[in-house]
Amino acid sequence: MSVKKMVLLLLPLMLFGIGIASTEGSDPSYDVRILRDTWGVPHIYGKTDADVGFGLAYAHAEDNFITIQKSLMTSRGVMGQYSGKSGAMTDYIVGLLNVHGFVEEKYESDLSHELRVVLEAYAAGINHYGNKYPGELLLDNLLPVTGKDIVAGFVFRAPFFVGLDSAVKELFGDERKREVSQKTASSDSFLPSEAIHVAHQYLSNGEPMGSNGWAVSPKRSADGSTMLLVNPHLAWEGPTTWYEVHLHSEEGWNMTGGLFPGTPMVTLGHNENIAWTHTVNQPDLVDIYVLEINPENENQYRYDDKWLDLEVNEMTIRVKVTEEMSMPVRRTLYTSVHGPVLKTEHGVYAIRYAGWGDIRSAEQWYRMNKANNLAEFQQAMNIRGIHSFNTIYGDKEGNIWCLYNALLPIRTEGYDYSQYLRGNISETMWNEFIPLNELPQVLNPDSGYVQNNNSDPFLMTLGDENPKRDNYSSTHGIETRVTNRTLRARELFSADTSVTWNEFQAYKFDLYYSKDSLAAHAQQVIVDAPLPENVLLQDAVKLIKKWDLSTFPKNTSAALAITTINESISKKPEPWAKEDIAELLNQLELVATRFMEKYGRLDIPWDTFNRIQKGSVDVGIGGGPDILHTVSPRYIEDGTRSVGRSGDGYTALIQWDKNGKLRSRSLHQYGSATIDEKDPHYADQIELMRTRTTKPVWFTEKEIRANLEREYTPYD
Repeated sequence: MSVKKMVLLLLPLMLFGIGIASTEGSDPSYDVRILRDTWGVPHIYGKTDADVGFGLAYAHAEDNFITIQKSLMTSRGVMGQYSGKSGAMTDYIVGLLNVHGFVEEKYESDLSHELRVVLEAYAAGINHYGNKYPGELLLDNLLPVTGKDIVAGFVFRAPFFVGLDSAVKELFGDERKREVSQKTASSDSFLPSEAIHVAHQYLSNGEPMGSNGWAVSPKRSADGSTMLLVNPHLAWEGPTTWYEVHLHSEEGWNMTGGLFPGTPMVTLGHNENIAWTHTVNQPDLVDIYVLEINPENENQYRYDDKWLDLEVNEMTIRVKVTEEMSMPVRRTLYTSVHGPVLKTEHGVYAIRYAGWGDIRSAEQWYRMNKANNLAEFQQAMNIRGIHSFNTIYGDKEGNIWCLYNALLPIRTEGYDYSQYLRGNISETMWNEFIPLNELPQVLNPDSGYVQNNNSDPFLMTLGDENPKRDNYSSTHGIETRVTNRTLRARELFSADTSVTWNEFQAYKFDLYYSKDSLAAHAQQVIVDAPLPENVLLQDAVKLIKKWDLSTFPKNTSAALAITTINESISKKPEPWAKEDIAELLNQLELVATRFMEKYGRLDIPWDTFNRIQKGSVDVGIGGGPDILHTVSPRYIEDGTRSVGRSGDGYTALIQWDKNGKLRSRSLHQYGSATIDEKDPHYADQIELMRTRTTKPVWFTEKEIRANLEREYTPYD
C-alpha cells in the first residue's frame, strides 16, 4: 500500500499517543492508597506528587488498560506491529513530526524536575500493572514504559487539535487543492482563514463538535456564589475517553476532574480554590508552503537567494503481516526551515504549525493543577505550552476569566493564509506569537458571565465588554461561526440576572435550539415553501411545522426534523436561501421514506430514534447535535436510529458560595470502568444521562469515606 493510501486510511483515527524509549525511571515502592467511591471513581492519596502519579496510572489501567496500551504502543513506535498498515502510518507521522527527536533533546531542559518525577512515576505505575497482569498485555515488548513515552504523547496529539490532520490529508490528495497566495497591498480583502479547519467543524454529520464552558460570578448569581461549567464534547470511546479521578498529595496537589488515557494529570476540573475548563477553538495555526526545488538537486530548496539542503533522515517501521510475523519498511523523512516536508506527485510542501517542537503542554497542565489563585493560574497559562483551546476559569474569590488561548502567529500582512504560501521567501515565515495578555479575553466583566461554546470569541460575555474583532489581524484566521449552543446560552443567561444553582444546572441540560439557529432557519425555509404535491412530503412538512425546536425524549417531530436538517447541514453548513428549498425537500423525502419503511409512521418519539448504548444497555435519551445537552449522532440501521458517539462526556458543575464553601456535581456518560462489561461501573451512569441528572463529587476524605466502596494499594 502506498504512503498516500495509508495516510488517508489512518488520519481519521490517529489522534493520540507516541513516544520514546528511555533508561530513566525505576519502580520503587510508592506510598499511595486508592479509595474507590460508590460510583467507582478513584481518589488517589499519596504522600508525594510522584506517589499520586503512580497510583493514577495503576487505577486507570484497572479501568481502561486497553486504550492506555494503544496510546503507548504508538509512543513506542510499534503500532505497525500491532495493527498493521494503519498503525505503521502512525509511526511514519511520528517520525515526520520528529517527536522522538524533540523529546530526547528537550526532556530535561524544558521540563521541570518536579514534573519529570511525576512522569516517571506514572510510567512506573503502568509497568507495575502490566507486570502484575501480563495476560492483559496486547504486545509482548510494550514494557517498560518511561516518562518520555508519556510526554511524547502530549507532543504528538497537540498539532491535531490545531488542524494538522486536515492539512496533511489534503496534501496527500490526487492534486493540488489551493492556489499559492501572492502578496497584495493589503490583506483587508481576505476573509478570516478557516479553510484548513472546515473538516474539524462539521464532524458530527452536520453540527460542529466541541464543548461548553461557562462561568458566573457573584455579580450575576442569586446568592453571591461563583459557578463554573466543565463540559467537553469529544468521542465517548477510544483515545479521547474521559476518565474522572481525584488526585491528592501532601505536596499540595488536590485536583479532581477529567483526563485522557495516558495522561498523568487532570486537564480540566477543580481543586479547593480554582476551576477551569477548555473548549476547542480553531484559529489558523497551520500554514502550507510550496517549495521551489533545485532542478539539479531534488533535496535542495530555495529560500530567499540561497539553495538550502533538506534535512534527510531514514526510519524503519515494522509492519504486522501475520500474528507471528512483521516486516521492516523503510521511509525517508524530510525537514525544511519551515517544518516537516512531504514530497507528493503534485509538488513538494512544507508544513508549519504553531507549537512545532514544543514539549511543554504537560508542564503547563501540571502547573495549572497546582495553582490556587488567579495569579498562579495566569502564570501557568503564560508557559504557552498549550497551543490552542479556549480556557474558562472561575475561583473561590469570585474571579471569572475567559481566554481565547492560542499561539497566534504574527504573520506578514498582505498574504491570504488560507491558501498555500511561497516557500522560497522568508517573508512568509513566522516565529513570533501574540502575547498572552493581547489575546481576546474577558476578566471579571460587569455582566458577571463569560462563556465559550466553540464560537466567535468576540461573544465571550453579554453587553459591550467583549474584545473587538477589529483589534486582530485577519491573518490569525479567528473563527466567525456561532453555534446553537452559544446562541441558546446567551438567550438563557441574558434573561436571567440572578442565576441560582438549580438554574445553572438546568441550563446545562437545556434541550432547545435557539430561535436564531441554523435548525430554526431550516425549519422556516421548509414551512414557507409551497406545499408539495407529494402526499408523504405534505405530511412531513406538516410535522416539521409542528416542531417546537426542542429535543425532549418524547417529542414526536424532532426525529424527522433533526435528521433532515443535520444531514442537510453536512452538505451545506450555512444558512439556506429560498432557492435551496429543493435540496431541503429532497432530504426530507429521503428521511421520511426511511422512517415509513422502518416504523410505518413519521411521528416517532425522539428517544425511539436517539439512543445511548454501552454493552447490553440501550436506552433512549433527549438532547441532540449542538444542543446544550449535546448528543452527537452516529446513524445506524440505514439512518433510522442514531446512537450517541460524542457530546456530554465528563461533565462537572462547580460552585463556591459567598463564604467560599465548595460543592460540585459530575457526570460521565457511561461510568468509571469503560472496558470491562462485568464491572458494576461499566454503564452505571447511563441512567444519569437519561434523566439529565448528576452525582455528587466527594472531595474531602471524610466525604469519600462516608461513600467508600473499597480501599487498597497497587501492591495488594
